[in-house]
Amino acid sequence: MKELFSLRTVRKKILMLSKLAGVALIFSYILSTGLPVGENASFLIWLGFVFVLIIGIDLFMGRFITKPIDKLNASAKRMAGLDFSAPCDLVSTDEFGELSASLNTMAENLQQALVRLEDANTQLEKDVEKERLLLAERKELVDSLSHEMKTPLGIIRAYTEGLQDETDEAKKQKYAQVIVSEVERMNGLIVTLLDLSALESGAASLNISRFDFVELVETVAGRLLIAAPDTDFEPQYELPEQKAFVRTDRRRMEQVLDNLIVNAKKNVYPGGILRLELTVDGGTLHFSIFNQGRPILESDLPKIWTKFYRDSGAEYSGSGLGLSIVAQILSMQKLPYGAENQVGGVRFWFSIPVAL
Repeated sequence: MKELFSLRTVRKKILMLSKLAGVALIFSYILSTGLPVGENASFLIWLGFVFVLIIGIDLFMGRFITKPIDKLNASAKRMAGLDFSAPCDLVSTDEFGELSASLNTMAENLQQALVRLEDANTQLEKDVEKERLLLAERKELVDSLSHEMKTPLGIIRAYTEGLQDETDEAKKQKYAQVIVSEVERMNGLIVTLLDLSALESGAASLNISRFDFVELVETVAGRLLIAAPDTDFEPQYELPEQKAFVRTDRRRMEQVLDNLIVNAKKNVYPGGILRLELTVDGGTLHFSIFNQGRPILESDLPKIWTKFYRDSGAEYSGSGLGLSIVAQILSMQKLPYGAENQVGGVRFWFSIPVAL
């Protein structure tokens, strides 16, 4: 019985309203004709009651049908314009309430879909930009490698042609040595480039171990600075007396030290100072190497870590990959590093946390 007279649907509301209106009309007619007034007055009273009834029905229809439809229509227009900021606030137990809930669910799903689509578009733009940068980098790499190979290949060709026509055995031996030297130079360039590419692509991983970093610096510096027969500079050192352990890849960090020290040796003035420092500050080791020499242009400081970069004023030849490998190894471990001009020369540095 309760369900029969409930108003949970629009149809039941309209049927209930029509039944009540019919009953009210009949009741008002009977009531108005039974009044002790004339026929015309009775008709006017009944007509007034009908007018009031029509206004009531209109208010009822506006409250339960027109107003919900207006709210649903406004919400649908906002959603059609992809505006999901304001949900439909219609609360009802009939079909309009269900439609409002469905619109809000649809709006929420569409909003989530749009967010996912925007994220996908953003990721796609990043991937496209990454691919564009990779293509540009590959082109630059091929151009640079081709440029680097031209000189040794030209020398090899010239001396090979000289071998064909030369009869002097001593000159033939000299030509052969030059050819072997240039082949070794190309081989070293290719091996270094492959190593750098493996680091950049993630194909080469770090072999982490715990070791004394002070001992490693002493070993590398002793081999490259003290035991070197071509020393034409004044080496200076500042190393901790106690051991300082770190957790990192020993071979890769030796590679970093090699490249930084060799770079300093190539750029130090004849007879100039080459100062190597390793200090402990709290829980961090700070390595730096300073060479007296020509400063680097401030605009070129960020470029020195890129592949094949060489200072146009440098008086030595090299692959231009050493500092790129240093930057890649240190970046893989998120270790800070840098280079700066100081009075009389250039200082390269990096920091690494001490392992307990």
